[in-house]
Amino acid sequence: MTLETIGRATKTRSAFRMECAVAIHIRAKPEAVWAILTRAADYPRWNSTVKSLEGEIAVGQRLALCAEVAPTRVFKPRVTELAPPTRMVWSDGAAPMFKGVRTFSLAPRADGSTDFSMVEVFNGVMLPLIAGSLPDFGPPFERYAADLKREAER
Repeated sequence: MTLETIGRATKTRSAFRMECAVAIHIRAKPEAVWAILTRAADYPRWNSTVKSLEGEIAVGQRLALCAEVAPTRVFKPRVTELAPPTRMVWSDGAAPMFKGVRTFSLAPRADGSTDFSMVEVFNGVMLPLIAGSLPDFGPPFERYAADLKREAER
């Protein structure tokens, strides 16, 4: 699927799979955007969707994320892939029961700017039972992308 880089979230859902995605064009080099995305301690300063993010963004490391959509819950994703400055993947949960995988992608443009995308896929046999209790990820994904754009372009 190719995402439009306009900062609007798209959502798809089937019985055992749910996806939310957003993409936005950022007038900054991929390396500058990457530096922002990989400094965990700075997230609450620039990202209105994150209350706190603790840990080191390095392959194999587990993070402690408190998000605005669920302010009383601490998510513990593991950084499963880092390919500077183009791709980062965080995973949480255990297949086949329930797993979430968030992929951050940076694509350079010829003019030196960057297309950023973030895609989260939830899947597993528990999804039909818990899907109704999950928040609407569309608005926070749109805010995340807009906040990243604002921070990178300032």
